Amino acid sequence: MKIFALMILGVNFRFIFSKKFLVYLLLICFSSCDTFIKEEITGSVYGTTYKIQYYVESYEGYNFSKQIDSIFNEIDFSMSTYKSNSIISRINKNEVLEIDNHFLNVFKSSKEIYKITNGRFDPSIGILVNYWGFGADKSDHKKSLYEVKSKVGLSKFDLNNNFLLRPQDSYLDFNAIAKGYAVDQIAEFLEKNDIKNFLIEVGGEIRASGKNLALYNPWNVGIDMPRFDGGRSIYSTLLVSDISLASSGTYRKYKIDSLGNKYAHIIDPRSGKPTKTNILSVNVKTNKCIDADAYATALHVMNLNEIEIFLRDKENISALVIYENEDNELDFVDFNDFYN
Repeated sequence: MKIFALMILGVNFRFIFSKKFLVYLLLICFSSCDTFIKEEITGSVYGTTYKIQYYVESYEGYNFSKQIDSIFNEIDFSMSTYKSNSIISRINKNEVLEIDNHFLNVFKSSKEIYKITNGRFDPSIGILVNYWGFGADKSDHKKSLYEVKSKVGLSKFDLNNNFLLRPQDSYLDFNAIAKGYAVDQIAEFLEKNDIKNFLIEVGGEIRASGKNLALYNPWNVGIDMPRFDGGRSIYSTLLVSDISLASSGTYRKYKIDSLGNKYAHIIDPRSGKPTKTNILSVNVKTNKCIDADAYATALHVMNLNEIEIFLRDKENISALVIYENEDNELDFVDFNDFYN
């Protein structure tokens, strides 16, 4: 009987202890959750939208809208081809002027990725983007494609201190990398302000850090379904933390000629012509968003076999490629464990 009684007491004691322990854990959780508040900043920039979410300690809670707007404006003034007084627009008009740090950072990254991709990523194709009617400067096609293409090749561009050396009448366009760079700059700003849990999205380019503290899980993001009707739906989702994502899609911006052929806004630097491909979207995951943005564009001018070969020795870059198969159905290839 004593043993039985002790067992009952033991069970009761453990039950009482577990209830107290559970209450204790809940108190810790609630007090911990109460020390953080979620800030959310949304708006329009670079012809698209942005959404920035981050958690701050409540007693230090602060909205960084003004500082983030300042970052956007600095980058826009440096690299927007749609602003006539921007640094890049003035350089494209053959003005000689000193570039700023934003321009310098993006140019150096572009040169590096240009070499790694054997010229598949090339911001100097801006003159071709305009030639085909996709850019800020609408071309009247007075020049031949051969003449326009002779100005292309980032290897023809260099730096002398903070001055850009370039072919006369060439045209730089950083639109395929600038959004990713802006995302990284905002991430750097948040990190300097001791923000560890955030999700930044600018026109579909994403950088995630830490967790979504509301769920205490990694951030849940969606991959767009390729759609030509202008609508938007989700193809798939994935959980991300401490990583960047960027996408490139031929279905978003294209032209149709008199014969009904679709021409994508993504120009192949090798041919100088818009890509004709069954690849509808390329989604890239890697550490920095500037790299993800550029590689998404570079991979889009490759075929599936070329993408596989290119990514074979690049374990830090993964990709999800959505394409139209021979049966005119959506299919996909996952390179380097995109969903992991």
